[in-house]
Amino acid sequence: MLNQDQLLAAIRDKVDHPATARELLQRLKIPREQRATVKRLLNGLVESGHLIQTRGNRFGLPDRMNLVVGRVQTHPRGFGFVVPDRPLDGVSGDLYIAGSNLNQAVHGDRVVARIERTQEDRAEGRILRILERGSARIVGRFELDDAGFGYLVPFDRRIIMDVHIPAGERLDAKPGDMVIVEITRWPTPARGPLGRVVEVLGAIDEPGVDTEIIIRKYNIPDEHGEEAVEEARRLGDAVKERDLKGRTDFRPLTTVTIDGEHARDFDDAITIERLPNGHYRLGVHIADVAHYVPEGGALDAEAYERGTSVYFPERAVHMFPSELATGLCSLNPDVDRLVQSCLMEIDRHGDVVRYEIHDGVIHSDARMTYTDVNAILTKTDPAVTARYADFVKMFESMHELYGILHDRRRRRGSIDFDLKEPEIVLDDEGMVEEIIAAERNVAHRLIEEFMLVANETVAQHLDEHGVPTLYRIHETPDPLKVEEFEEFVGTLGYSLAAPANAVRPRH
Repeated sequence: MLNQDQLLAAIRDKVDHPATARELLQRLKIPREQRATVKRLLNGLVESGHLIQTRGNRFGLPDRMNLVVGRVQTHPRGFGFVVPDRPLDGVSGDLYIAGSNLNQAVHGDRVVARIERTQEDRAEGRILRILERGSARIVGRFELDDAGFGYLVPFDRRIIMDVHIPAGERLDAKPGDMVIVEITRWPTPARGPLGRVVEVLGAIDEPGVDTEIIIRKYNIPDEHGEEAVEEARRLGDAVKERDLKGRTDFRPLTTVTIDGEHARDFDDAITIERLPNGHYRLGVHIADVAHYVPEGGALDAEAYERGTSVYFPERAVHMFPSELATGLCSLNPDVDRLVQSCLMEIDRHGDVVRYEIHDGVIHSDARMTYTDVNAILTKTDPAVTARYADFVKMFESMHELYGILHDRRRRRGSIDFDLKEPEIVLDDEGMVEEIIAAERNVAHRLIEEFMLVANETVAQHLDEHGVPTLYRIHETPDPLKVEEFEEFVGTLGYSLAAPANAVRPRH
């Protein structure tokens, strides 16, 4: 049975101009028994913006009709852009839309726009039709005007409209309160938008309200679905004996996690041994989340929708329910946990001469912090060193291997931008007390180095075995930017000593 993707591909391949439904049926040689289905599919493709239906009831591809389908991004100064679903031929970047040509489109809407003019590789256009509204809920500040009429000032300055709120639709919101408003009438050329307050968050300076604003602004799901929570609870809070079948047992090895003081979950652990031949055997163990998340289940669906966990200074919105996020899938100390393990034998030059990848089980012996490990390695806190005396030799071996790996990376042309990151310090009431430069000490660096070598080893393994994989890479440098950089460093007496189009990453 024909589906939308197949029909769209056939039109793109065989029809070179806007055509009526009858002409399409003839050109595509659609059997009589499938014609009703095709007409239904055409309507669906029009609704989604993949096809455009003209006033003469002809169907055409937007990119062949000087039209663009995409999402609107507006600017606080009143203009906007359409980010196209498909790249535009001969156009670099997005389609510029002047404020007068937005046609009541709001930031986040999916629209059809017409290209009105082009200049070099830039294009300007006008929005013709709104296919799909963005979020129907907006976070902002509730206010009253001089006449006593309520309105919402959106927190997101890209939403360039105030929303009128009738008297009976305000809940108990007071002027100045941050609220969530649901749009009940979208703007038209003659009337502004209407809305109703569905939640009052509180005053902007109340503890926690700022976090709630960000969660609502970006539509981050704050609670997990009942099915996902129940699926997580059924897994229990401990590794079961049947889960160990076929796994390599790393529990006899001394194992630690190293994270920040305020980390709420631990997803990687380290083991290290010095071998008789002088090499190091480094183990990087990552929580085996996939073991507990069967494809197609409620947890899988929820993770697909969320895509990631979101961390705030005082809380986290996890991709999975807490039973998994801070329980079975967190490598907590003194409990068994399932892991994916990469064990690498590394020589004195920093080269991985042998590696193994395992489904494993570990038993973390200690939850370490960057501060404590740094204190041990720099010998600045005897009390901390004494407290973790059983692990001192392990950390010293880590430090030695870190130096070897770091030197190897530098020899390969790596540049280490040691830039300070801001750290937000909160007081007991959750208010921002100060913003300081976060310290990046030797403990941070050694964990980064271990993760780099593990990622590189696994990526090479997947590539050699032809496994379809997403790789995080560095693109080839822009020749123009390389040329500009060469010109700049030349004034300082340096040179890349290579043509702009010949600069490549070194592997």
